[in-house]
Amino acid sequence: MVEATARATAELRGFAPEYISVVLVDDDRIQDLNRRFRHIDTPTDVISFEADEDEGESGGEIIISLETTERQAQAAEHPAEVELAWLVSHGVLHLSGMDDETEEDLEVMLELQRQALARVGLYTQP
Repeated sequence: MVEATARATAELRGFAPEYISVVLVDDDRIQDLNRRFRHIDTPTDVISFEADEDEGESGGEIIISLETTERQAQAAEHPAEVELAWLVSHGVLHLSGMDDETEEDLEVMLELQRQALARVGLYTQP
């Protein structure tokens, strides 16, 4: 499911990464990464690190907190598998160069995430 979601999301963007790794961590670890790299001292759900462009690589690493994933799944009343796929898709979109700093950009990302999850059978449009 993780790999299928990453592929579906990349395809929607025409993004052909050489590699994407997904690392599942706890809240303490992601909070440490969030503090060190984003200067935000709280846990978060997903952080993406793009591959080193100087080495000509495309792709990167997606770090996801399983604890946050489970809490968000419970709050949204859907399975943790769906939430995990949602976060993988979000991470891939960031690796492809998208950002969610504005409401408009976030809406574009959310629509692509819905489409990616639909492609792997985890989301149906209401």
